[in-house]
Amino acid sequence: MQTANPFLEISQLSVAFPRAPLPVLNGVELRIGEGEYISVIGHSGCGKSTLLNVIAGLLPATLGGVMLEGREVTEPGPDRAVVFQNHSLLPWLTAYENIRLAVDQTLSKAMTRAERHDWTLHNLSLVRMDHAKDKRPNEISGGMKQRVGIARALAMKPKVLLLDEPFGALDALTRAHLQDEVMRIHAALGTTIVMITHDVDEAVLLSDRIVMMTNGPNATIGEILEVDLERPRDRLKMAHDVRFIEYRASVLEFLHARHAQPAL
Repeated sequence: MQTANPFLEISQLSVAFPRAPLPVLNGVELRIGEGEYISVIGHSGCGKSTLLNVIAGLLPATLGGVMLEGREVTEPGPDRAVVFQNHSLLPWLTAYENIRLAVDQTLSKAMTRAERHDWTLHNLSLVRMDHAKDKRPNEISGGMKQRVGIARALAMKPKVLLLDEPFGALDALTRAHLQDEVMRIHAALGTTIVMITHDVDEAVLLSDRIVMMTNGPNATIGEILEVDLERPRDRLKMAHDVRFIEYRASVLEFLHARHAQPAL
């Protein structure tokens, strides 16, 4: 799904660190359309999180750069919200207060106090956490914390949602439930999503395209796989879908045959 006028464009992106002999990323080119769900997959050390951090504006590019709607990304902004593997919730605030803080910081000029209250509740409801709005992080499960983290990110009304292995620390059942929630939210909102993952099944289930990275350092995009599966996707049906199995095999072949994990 390439587009002549990309919503998000990564152009000749290279990132090098001062004491490293080789760049982490070298010459990354990617064009993403509005509303696409993109997964980036590869072995440890291939620069996946580095790429996400540049898109987020948390890390500068050494060469090349990132454009969002024709504007260069040079710093963090509310148009790009990040959800990390660690939920990063403030422990002394309730679920409602964690989200409300982000809403107040980004939308105070656009919404009245009452509208911000309603918007906070709306986003809690979106991730099915309205019943736990008054609970603090230590009173809820890991999966529930991630739901609040996703709600906080969505409440900022971002143009791009950046997910850095958001389900990596969760048990398999909770992970599956949250994947389904993210699919539902993506279908409802049409938010552009870029997700870092190590999980092949997750990438195939959720994505429109899978960006497969070569090994680092000097990593770049090795191959991009278009996932032509109808939405909404049912994980039980997908397990027996011939195309799902073929896509899964293609990613595994790239990762484990042509770009095997380098020896440590």
